[in-house]
Amino acid sequence: MSPTHHTSSQAEPLATVRILGIETSCDETAAAVVADGRIILSSVVASQVEVHTRFGGVFPEVASRQHILAIYPIVEQALQQAHLTLDDIDGVAVTRGPGLPGSLVVGLNAAKGLALANNLPLIGVNHLEGHIYSAWLYQDTDQKPASAPEFPSLALIVSGGHTELILMKDHLDYARLGATLDDAAGEAFDKVARLLGLSYPGGPSIQNTAQGGNPLAFDFPRAWLEDTWNFSFSGLKTAVLREVRKQEANPRGLPTQDLAASFQAAVVDVLVSKTMHAAKKFNARSILVAGGVSANQALRQSFALRLPSNLHIPPLMYCTDNAAMIAAAGYQRFVRSQRDGLDMDILPNWPLTETTRPD
Repeated sequence: MSPTHHTSSQAEPLATVRILGIETSCDETAAAVVADGRIILSSVVASQVEVHTRFGGVFPEVASRQHILAIYPIVEQALQQAHLTLDDIDGVAVTRGPGLPGSLVVGLNAAKGLALANNLPLIGVNHLEGHIYSAWLYQDTDQKPASAPEFPSLALIVSGGHTELILMKDHLDYARLGATLDDAAGEAFDKVARLLGLSYPGGPSIQNTAQGGNPLAFDFPRAWLEDTWNFSFSGLKTAVLREVRKQEANPRGLPTQDLAASFQAAVVDVLVSKTMHAAKKFNARSILVAGGVSANQALRQSFALRLPSNLHIPPLMYCTDNAAMIAAAGYQRFVRSQRDGLDMDILPNWPLTETTRPD
């Protein structure tokens, strides 16, 4: 099924456009209000991490039920924090995909109801597009907000389900250069955390454990996939598994800290190196790093060392799923007169690049 955006000629940005964003693609129920595509007036996230920890990952049916319970209270809270009512909102942006079908349906139906009842434009947003636009956000209390990324921009999206390199020549103009061929970086963190007996979610557990370890203790493989911009972490995960089995006979116990640090170093090395090479190849004027894994301190530090300027990584609270990023992306479509009808449906496997060709 293809997107149902309807495009007219690009309009000049409007003054003080307030977009209500709604995000329910996985296990966070989120709502936010963003002004002019950048200024966060409010952002509320109800996390389900504690609910899903017992399963060692997200349980889709449980996630859907939690969204149903939380969605309207979260929207109301976001409006209250922004000191606004729906009468002050110019449009409703909502995650349409990709994501868990049951979770997406809850957010989309809530957005449709709000748009219909209040005669507001409805805008479907790609979740990955939202992660990219998290690089444009800043708090309304910031004294000196960071400058917006410059085009052409190279975006590395690293999350639980996605690892992609995207070239942007302008707003809403996406060209996918490469993606993971198997496990996404976030999935690799979760799976290796389980191998090491660490808690879910794996990203924070690996990072915390690695702080006391030696990243050079184990020479784990890097899948460079020469002459492509693709990634692969399956082989690395298998290498960690083999080393864990080998170390089980170690009378001093499993060297968990060294294993975590060495694994993390291998992931960071590949992500940073391939992104930097692609940026040089395509003459990118700025690099964006977004998605849940962009909260990893080793990744942030490595990028900062290799690219001290023109690097845009959101604050930690906006690396993981949130609705402010959805509102920011929705603003870009709103000012270009792109709207969706109430017949819009979810797209659980929606590729980001298809958003450049609305029907």
